[in-house]
Amino acid sequence: MSRFDLTGKKAIVTGAGRGIGKAVALGLAEAGAEIAIVARTEGDLQEVVQEIRAKGGIAHPIQADLTASGAADQVVAQTLEALGGLHILINNAGMNIRKKAHEVSEEEWDRVVDLNMKATFFLSQAAGKIMCEQRYGRIVNMASVAGLVALRTGVAYASSKAGVIQMTRVLSLEWSKFGVNVNAIAPWYFRTPLTEELLANETFLQEVLSRTPSGRIGDVDDLVGPAVFLASDAAAYITGQTIAVDGGMSVYGF
Repeated sequence: MSRFDLTGKKAIVTGAGRGIGKAVALGLAEAGAEIAIVARTEGDLQEVVQEIRAKGGIAHPIQADLTASGAADQVVAQTLEALGGLHILINNAGMNIRKKAHEVSEEEWDRVVDLNMKATFFLSQAAGKIMCEQRYGRIVNMASVAGLVALRTGVAYASSKAGVIQMTRVLSLEWSKFGVNVNAIAPWYFRTPLTEELLANETFLQEVLSRTPSGRIGDVDDLVGPAVFLASDAAAYITGQTIAVDGGMSVYGF
């Protein structure tokens, strides 16, 4: 369907070197978008860029630490220079430190919140200025079911993702009148390099599955459809929403 077609659209995908970000970047490219691949690791960047190019797509690598001062403006400037425009932003870069609340240090709290929430805001701000001026844009923030329901550990992560969900609502309220839709996706456990060790623990795996009505761990490809949808004109009348992609987990929490 033409409404899902992203041909000619220019997109930024952060944390796109592997896992969820890589899958989403490949999915947007398959739908026709030209992609600025943002990641910290040069090797991961080049691998994803080459994979997109090998399939006939257009991709440009941007190595960046999004928590650094001025990084958001630099990423947007490099995207405009390389791709000639900006229509879609996927804020996927994030991290977690799984500790009980009384064990979390100030430095650990800052690391998680700076990447998950602060960097998401300032990149949205930098992209939003362009999008509001051209009166078109799609911003998709990767939140988490941890921002919707209470989990046992990861208080800094959960707080940051709840902040992303509320940020999504506020940005939508401010920018929708300019044709800029801001939405979020809230995943549950997916098989990625970051969760590999956790899910290798059979006791933990079975506990997660017991709270997942669909009875399986998510595959990163399960997130591609929602991301492409929210980035496309098929979602033109959807803004300020958070879509849980969680196999039903958030129905009753964990």
